[in-house]
Amino acid sequence: MSTTEQNPTATGRDWAGLAVLVLPCLLVSMDSHVLNLATPAIVADLHPSGAQLLWIVDGYVFLVAGALLAMGALGDRVGRRRILLVGATVFSAAALAAAFARSPGELIAARLLMGLAGASLMPSTLALIRTMFADRRQRAVAIGVWTASFSLGGLIGPVAGGALLTHFWWGSVFLPAVPATILLLTLGPRLLPEFRPDPAARFDTLGAAQSLIALLAMVYAVKRAAEGGGTIEVGAAFLGGAVTAIAFVRRQRRTSQPMINPAPFRATGVRIALAANTLTFFTLYATQVAVAQYLQWSLGLTALQAGLWTLPSVLAYLAASALGPFAVRRFSSATVIVAGLSVIAAGCGLFALVALSGPASPTDLALIVAGGSLFSIGLGPVYAVSTEMIVSSGREQQAGSAAAVAETGAELGGALGIALLGSLGVAVYRHVMSDVAGLPPDAVAEASRTAGDATALAATLPGAQGVELLLHARTAFETAFATIGATATVIMAAMAALTWFGMMVRGQEVR
Repeated sequence: MSTTEQNPTATGRDWAGLAVLVLPCLLVSMDSHVLNLATPAIVADLHPSGAQLLWIVDGYVFLVAGALLAMGALGDRVGRRRILLVGATVFSAAALAAAFARSPGELIAARLLMGLAGASLMPSTLALIRTMFADRRQRAVAIGVWTASFSLGGLIGPVAGGALLTHFWWGSVFLPAVPATILLLTLGPRLLPEFRPDPAARFDTLGAAQSLIALLAMVYAVKRAAEGGGTIEVGAAFLGGAVTAIAFVRRQRRTSQPMINPAPFRATGVRIALAANTLTFFTLYATQVAVAQYLQWSLGLTALQAGLWTLPSVLAYLAASALGPFAVRRFSSATVIVAGLSVIAAGCGLFALVALSGPASPTDLALIVAGGSLFSIGLGPVYAVSTEMIVSSGREQQAGSAAAVAETGAELGGALGIALLGSLGVAVYRHVMSDVAGLPPDAVAEASRTAGDATALAATLPGAQGVELLLHARTAFETAFATIGATATVIMAAMAALTWFGMMVRGQEVR
């Protein structure tokens, strides 16, 4: 139980506490954006190897994805507010270490520690929302605010990071974590309730280690596959992760105090909500990467221009995040999720139309902006409502674990989307590029790697030959981009149909 009496209606203190919970969400959201901006300066200053740069950029993601389940369960055992405050403190300290790192090894270690601490923030904030907002309608609004905060971080991050990099060294992008953590440590104990777990409950150390190893191995395998890693390396990592995951599931079924209570996930509605959440991020991550590349490689926009043209979708997500909680007051959760998935499918369908509009043109830009905005309009309600269903599915005592399952699904879905849909796009691009005429085989092979390689090669070729290669590469990339969009459309439409059948036709509709 909580230290404060749970009332059906949230108090002003609870809503003020929600504002405090937004702070760690902003920290996590801003981190990836500012690191991307700082990467060129980090490379110029620290001179990391290719493998070291991979760990600087992706080490944080690996640890977050791998440690979510363990951190959610730990919060359920020792106190969610405690884990949140300790995690934020460690995150801030690690960010300081990253800011003043003097070697790639130091920066990698700091980023790994940031990832481990960051994994404690999202499950804790969601579990505290479950504790603070007993009324499901108010909880839905609170989760809508929670989801919107990640998009707000996406707006603030590039602007703040760009300003810091303009006037200071690359490490300055990590410093905003310090004042945010001080504010959280000051207000958190006053506004956030503590969840008091059962004193007899024990933390499953072996289960936590199994979940960490399984998820780390599988995320690593997926990301290495997306980067063209060796088949043996990828296969061994994925097999090791799968075997460990099976051992983890078997242990959870046998132990008297499992990290994750399987009972809530036997309900059709909860399983479908988790699948919808995972597949939405599967398509989101893949299409975001493809859109960023298309805007720059095919339309010739600068990185800044490409970033500005993605702002409409960010603003659409902010608005749509508030739409879901109010929609469920009039319609069922299933109806809202089906509608959101259908809108996402329509947005992906606009991405698929770029191949039909001929050479790169302003029409393509309009299709991409409109498609991204539609995707965001559907994503906001789906993410908020499905997350609320998962977090509310079980007992309050295991809300942290349930929240961690939802976030793990999103992380794994995103990683798989980049790997699988990204690989599909690469395969289509290489197939179209295989019939380039007038170039020696080694030049064709170079141009077939990526559109960026083809663009660089075209700049070295004489006159018409370079222009022809560039046009062919753009056509190939547009075809690959449209294929990704069409595949994402089918996936989202199928998920919408599955949700409609499983949650509405079969009587699993949730209010």
